[in-house]
Amino acid sequence: MLASSFSPPPQAAKIIPWLPWMRRALSLAALGEGRTSPNPLVGAVVLDAAGQLVGEGFHARAGEPHAEVGALAQAGARARGGTLVVTLEPCCHHGRTPPCTEAVIGAGIARVVVALADPDPRVAGGGIAQLRAAGLEVIEAVAEEQALRLNRAFVHRVRTGRPLGILKWAMSLDGRTALPNGQSQWISGPAARGWVHGLRARCDAVIVGGGTVRADAPLLTSRGRRVPEPLRVVLSRSLDLPETAQLWDQAVAPTLVAHGPIGASAQRKGEARAMATCALLDRLGVERLELAQCEPAPLLEALAARGCNRVLWECGPELAAAALRQGCVQELAAVIAPKLLGGLAARTPLGNLGLEGLAQVQSWRELERRDLGSDLLWELGIPEPPADHAGLTTMGVGSARPGSAP
Repeated sequence: MLASSFSPPPQAAKIIPWLPWMRRALSLAALGEGRTSPNPLVGAVVLDAAGQLVGEGFHARAGEPHAEVGALAQAGARARGGTLVVTLEPCCHHGRTPPCTEAVIGAGIARVVVALADPDPRVAGGGIAQLRAAGLEVIEAVAEEQALRLNRAFVHRVRTGRPLGILKWAMSLDGRTALPNGQSQWISGPAARGWVHGLRARCDAVIVGGGTVRADAPLLTSRGRRVPEPLRVVLSRSLDLPETAQLWDQAVAPTLVAHGPIGASAQRKGEARAMATCALLDRLGVERLELAQCEPAPLLEALAARGCNRVLWECGPELAAAALRQGCVQELAAVIAPKLLGGLAARTPLGNLGLEGLAQVQSWRELERRDLGSDLLWELGIPEPPADHAGLTTMGVGSARPGSAP
């Protein structure tokens, strides 16, 4: 009797009927993963006045039509009086493409169902306000948590001015990333290495330090899972880099070498070597970026300005520790192999974090744990504070940068 008399709160009653369609829109949005930066991932479906599916679309690449426009074009005149279900608030600003709000209103849509408000300061509720001012019904926060999870990298960049950072490493069961003699290939198995290629494809840049370039001669590509390949980034204070490296072949994938000012007092001892490396990179057509400070935080700010939403740290222990200390890592991906490497001098994933007491230790929340062949993948993230009144989790502080590109 009690169960049959229960009725959901008014807001929940509005949301529940739209959840299946929003899940479909979220699945569509995910099809663009790794190709839309600096834009968010957006999917949309259009239902006619009778509730039948008549159009769907997703944002495939920055500069191409937005999800709403594609779905409305597919629906045509059948959209009139119908419903648009979209994973992110429609944009309301002019850029490389006209505002989506104009297309929605012009199509005669009667109702818009939105998962997530757009944190881009050029939108930030303005799109929803325009739709309501035109007489459309707007239902918000449908599958909001799932939408935020899907676009966590975009939201993080907009709110903090830095890309979301993922730190990945493969290690043995006893926490070693290499033997005492430095040999590290391969700790993990083929399934785990294939997963890493897929992870790179979902990132806009892959970052290593000079030590990794010297020791491992990495390629750092997705092995064709993403076209174009993600930007390969080398952060090097000394610019003591090898003359031949797979990373210098720009026909495979673009490479950026970031470094501090040449001739700075701390680098004078190796200035001649640094200048020779710069000359070599310039001859090979490898892009260089001179930072005022050769540190992870300024590098990420520069990458955000280039439109990177998500970056992958595949670096050695000292650079990894620096990235953590400077708040440049929001997620961890540890691949644990069922092997014992031993050795007191063996290499471990992290250098000194500067911690002096357990009260300073950051706790991480589990995102996913699963098998990759014989290896274990453990993904973790920094715990998120409660959502604010706009329905967006506060994922960082700092000046906001423009979000979704027009």
